[in-house]
Amino acid sequence: MAKLNSLGFAKPPASTRVVVAMSGGVDSSVVAASLAREGYDVVGITLQLYDHGAALAKKGACCAGRDIHDARRVAAEMGFPHYVLDYENRFREAVVEEFADQYLAGATPIPCIRCNERVKFRDLMATARELEADCLATGHYIQRREGPAGAEMHRAADPARDQSYFLFTTTREQLDYLRFPLGHLKSKAQTRAMAEEFGLAVAGKPDSQDICFVPSGNYAAVIEKLRPGAAEPGEIVGLDGRVLGRHRGVIHYTIGQRRGLGIGGGAPLYVVRLEAEARRVIVGPRAALATRRIPVSGINWIGEGDFGDAPEGGWEAAVKVRSTRPPAPARIHPRGDGAAEVELMDPEEGVAPGQACVFYAPEGSRVLGGGWIGRA
Repeated sequence: MAKLNSLGFAKPPASTRVVVAMSGGVDSSVVAASLAREGYDVVGITLQLYDHGAALAKKGACCAGRDIHDARRVAAEMGFPHYVLDYENRFREAVVEEFADQYLAGATPIPCIRCNERVKFRDLMATARELEADCLATGHYIQRREGPAGAEMHRAADPARDQSYFLFTTTREQLDYLRFPLGHLKSKAQTRAMAEEFGLAVAGKPDSQDICFVPSGNYAAVIEKLRPGAAEPGEIVGLDGRVLGRHRGVIHYTIGQRRGLGIGGGAPLYVVRLEAEARRVIVGPRAALATRRIPVSGINWIGEGDFGDAPEGGWEAAVKVRSTRPPAPARIHPRGDGAAEVELMDPEEGVAPGQACVFYAPEGSRVLGGGWIGRA
């Protein structure tokens, strides 16, 4: 039997075509450069996801004009073909419009997950197959391992860089086709060192911080541009029903927010609920943010067996309800039709509708899937 190459195929690298999703950042550039150096048949593809004219001078915005230039330059330096695909309409329809609608409904959406799910791992993957590529490689920090029942998703070796929270919608079929060459690295410093070794101009390029279509992180400004008249004022109301003040639009608030409420005096108050239709921001003490039971829908399960066939007492797991929090012990109780109730062993604060609840094995690094948090 032929020896497996570094991407897991039983043939030489030169006979293995790899499409690399290139954002123009250091991570995906290193993936493409390292695979080209190994002798793989690399094809770089950069997606133009939005009108980048206004972002040409902005650092840290994915797929802006500068990023396309940087990706093209890496491909030229390393000697492999590079293409730019205009996915602006698909991105707007599949990601941006839903982002605006969810904010207007009082949720806190995560467009990066939808972009991975609906654009990068669906449309771009289809393009890679059309190019007869053996796999699609990305610069995400996550590990793909071969398990007894097929490919498994595992957290990155570097907890600080792990991106599994943003990839929970990846299906088993997609995981078979995907490769994540950076997931085993212990630190971002290693990635930058590799970029220096390859002589890439992007070696010192800063990481992207903002959502690519939200300049300077001002979500409300983007929503008002997409949905004129969306920021209608309303009442700030306590849990006891008392009107405590006025707000300038529900889109300016998120669950758990304390600052900027404009109702000083007395004990600190936090946003505990958003009632978008009534244009009300509900506030209360910090204790009111604690949640133990979370409704979750749209579940993608990549763990063992069928999600609905949970053992008695539900699936034992660890879950993350925000990207910045560590996994916490929980039980997942399937409710049918791709929904479940997640029972946290210890209460979590600031659980927000529209965020993701991602499932992990109770021990080890395996990702089991996840779903979208709804309103209790």
